Amino acid sequence: MLSWSTRWRRPYLPYPQSLQRNPTSRLVRYPSAMPVSLPPRDKELVQIVDAALLDTQWRSGDWLICKPGCTPCCIGVFAIDQLDVLRLQQGLVLLDASDPQRASRVRQRARESWKRIASEFPGDVQTGLLGDDDQAAARFEEFADYEPCPALDPERGTCDLYASRPMTCRVFGPPVRSEGGLGVCELCYHGASADEIAACEMNLEAANDLQAQLVDELEEAGRTGKTIVAFTLAGQAVATG
Repeated sequence: MLSWSTRWRRPYLPYPQSLQRNPTSRLVRYPSAMPVSLPPRDKELVQIVDAALLDTQWRSGDWLICKPGCTPCCIGVFAIDQLDVLRLQQGLVLLDASDPQRASRVRQRARESWKRIASEFPGDVQTGLLGDDDQAAARFEEFADYEPCPALDPERGTCDLYASRPMTCRVFGPPVRSEGGLGVCELCYHGASADEIAACEMNLEAANDLQAQLVDELEEAGRTGKTIVAFTLAGQAVATG
């Protein structure tokens, strides 16, 4: 289901020096190839979600204040599925072709990010896959809350891989229903009543169904599990020490 963690519903907090630690000195090998290509229907999924966003933007009006340079939702690590992984990797390949220097900066930020957080990663640091048990899930709730996304250009405050961004990023901001109820970015919908917020809910039923289908197809092809953006974009072997 297209949703986001409750940890994203909070204002920006300064990036603490305590997270700029020196991790262990093991060698981590990042995936350098894509054994499974991005499913063709991912483009359809993106179009469905983007159309739903435009619709909710129209209904929300000035209550939805998301704009370039507003980056609180780019702070804090979140889980991505294998469909997001392939889309991000494809986007980085395209960026390599159009602007290799920007692509290099994205990879460098990803490697630096992974160095900072690898020692407390609640999963397998060699594969980058998050653990799927209750203990790992509990650890992830407190994991790297202040870590900026490596796709975020810190100078411009915009995403260098915006067209290829994960589904969580695409639905963040407007009212989206999840297991915890209807959630919105806490910077938006100030002054709106609960009924007014509900009237702006993003319709993701069709997107949820298609996403689940595409993820299932990837799992059948051997692409399983969830990871994070930093590991996905790091792109090659680096020493984390």
